[in-house]
Amino acid sequence: MANIKIIPLGGVRENGKNLYVVEVDDEIYVLDCGLKYPENDLLGIDIVIPDFTYLFENKEKIAGIFLTHGHADAIGALPYLLEEINVPVFGTELTIELAKLYVEDYNSSKYFKDFHVIDEFTEIDFEQSTISFFRTTHTIPDSVGVVIKTKEGSIVYTGDFKFDHSAIPMYQTDLSRLAEIGNDGVLALLSDSSNAENPVQVVSEKEIAEEVYDTLNYWDGRIIVASVASNIQRIQQVLDAADRANRKVVLTGQDLERIIRTAMKLGKLQLPSEDLIISTKQMKKTAPEELLILETGRMGEPIKALEKMAIGRHKTLNIQEGDLVYITTTPSIAMETAVAQAEDKVYRAGGTVKSISDNFRVSGHANPNDLKLMLRLMKPKYFVPVQGEYRMLAAHADLAHDLGLSYKDIYLTGRGDILEYHQGNMHVAGSTEADNILVDGIGVGDIGSIVLRDRKMLSEDGVFIVVTTINRKEKRIVSKPKISSRGFVYVKESKDLLKESATIVEGIVEANLQSKDFEWSKLKQEIREALSKYLFEQTKRRPVILPVIMETSHR
Repeated sequence: MANIKIIPLGGVRENGKNLYVVEVDDEIYVLDCGLKYPENDLLGIDIVIPDFTYLFENKEKIAGIFLTHGHADAIGALPYLLEEINVPVFGTELTIELAKLYVEDYNSSKYFKDFHVIDEFTEIDFEQSTISFFRTTHTIPDSVGVVIKTKEGSIVYTGDFKFDHSAIPMYQTDLSRLAEIGNDGVLALLSDSSNAENPVQVVSEKEIAEEVYDTLNYWDGRIIVASVASNIQRIQQVLDAADRANRKVVLTGQDLERIIRTAMKLGKLQLPSEDLIISTKQMKKTAPEELLILETGRMGEPIKALEKMAIGRHKTLNIQEGDLVYITTTPSIAMETAVAQAEDKVYRAGGTVKSISDNFRVSGHANPNDLKLMLRLMKPKYFVPVQGEYRMLAAHADLAHDLGLSYKDIYLTGRGDILEYHQGNMHVAGSTEADNILVDGIGVGDIGSIVLRDRKMLSEDGVFIVVTTINRKEKRIVSKPKISSRGFVYVKESKDLLKESATIVEGIVEANLQSKDFEWSKLKQEIREALSKYLFEQTKRRPVILPVIMETSHR
C-alpha cells in the first residue's frame, strides 16, 4: 500500500499564499506556489510567501510543481522557491507565461527555463502517480484543477473555481470530466473555501458584463475603472463595454500592460477594435465623455493608485470634477478601510465612486451551492477544506457534513500539519515548520517579529535618541548627553522632559564608569530601561529609545 502525506504549507487559515504538498512514497508533488499581500500590521513588508523549509529539506524527492492558474496567490512565490530548487514547473499556456514574468523579474531565478505547458487532456506518468488536469471556471482563462492518481485513489485539488453555466467556452468547466474523476474514486479532496460562508448567490459573468456596459454607457463624463491586473475576464468585459459605448481606453500601470500583451498574444484576450486603446498623449486630445482610463496600480492593487489620483500625486492623471471612478474588483476585508478612505478622497477631488459590488455579489470563487456540487461530483473519502481563513474552512466542513461526510473524515488543517494516509487510515501525523516568510525589498525572511515590533512602535510613538561621549580610561563624561526626538514630543514645548531625561542618562553613565565590571551592553540596557520607565510615567507613550555612546581618548 502507498504511504501518502498531504501538507499545506500555506493557504489554510489565511487568504492567499496557496501551497500544498502531496507526498506519495518517495515522490513529492507541489500544488501551487503563491504569495499574499501584507495586512496593515506588517509595516513596510512588500509580500508574504510560504516557508519552504520542508521542500528544501526534501528537494531530491520533488517531481514537479503544478500550477492551477495565473493569479499571484497561485504563482507569485515561485521565483523564491526556484532560487533554491531546480524542478520542472507545469501549467496551462497562460499560467506558464504569467509565471515566467514573475520568475524573470527576480534576479536569482531569472535564468530558470524548465517550464512545461499542459492542458485538460494532459496526463503525466511519474513513478508513484499519474497527474492529470480538469478545466475550471475562474476570473482568468486557463484555470485548472489537479488530479494525483495513486494506487489508493485520487487526491484532487480544485484550485480557485466556481460554476457559471453561462460562461463563454474559454471559461467553462468540464462537468463530465469531474463526474468521471469522482466515479474513478477520490481518496481526498482539497477544495477552495474562499466563499464558503456567504450564502448569497454569485451573479453570472454575463450579468456582470451587462452591468459594466450600462455603467459606461450612461455616464456623461470621464470614467476611471479600477481593476486587478490579472482578472482577465473583468478586463475583457471592460474593453468590450468601452467599445460598445464608443469610448477609447488608456492603460495605466506596467503590470496591466504586460499582462494584457501576454493574454492577447495567446488569444486569451481580444480587442473588439484595433483603435480601442490609445496612448496617454492621445488622451489629452480626446473628449472626457469618450474616454476610459483602466487603472490597476502597482502589483495589481488599484486602490492606492486611485488615492494618488485623488490627491494629485499620480504620474499620469488626476481626478477632476465630473469623473466617475468605477471599482470593478471586490476588495478583501483587510482592504475595506483603505477603500473607504480612497473613496472619500475621490469625492473631495470632485469625483463620484461606484463599485460593482454595490448591486451584485461578485466573486470568482464557489458559493455554498457550488461547493456542494463539487463534493457531490467528487464523492471523496476524506475532505480537506483549503484556501481561506478558519471560519471559511469551518463553513465548508459543515457543508460537507450536511452531505453525509462524517466530521472525523474532515480535516481543518493548520499550516504545516502533516496528514498521513497509512494502512487504510488518514490521521494527523505531526507538523513541520511553516511560518510566514516576509519579503521587504531584496530581503527575504530577514525581517522578524522584533523588527516589526520596532516599526510598529516607531509608527505609533516615534524615536527618542540620546548621544553622549565618554573617556573610559579617565572614567569621565567628555560630552554631556544630548537628546533628539522624532515623532514623540514637540521638542520646544518639552524642554523640562528632555532636561530630566539627560540628567537620568548622565547618572547612569557615571555609575557605570565607576563600576569595575563596565560593559557596553549593560550600560545601554540600563539607559533604555530607565528612560522607558520615566517617559512612560510622564507621557504614557513608549518610543523606541536609541542610546548612542561614543568613546574618546582625548582630554
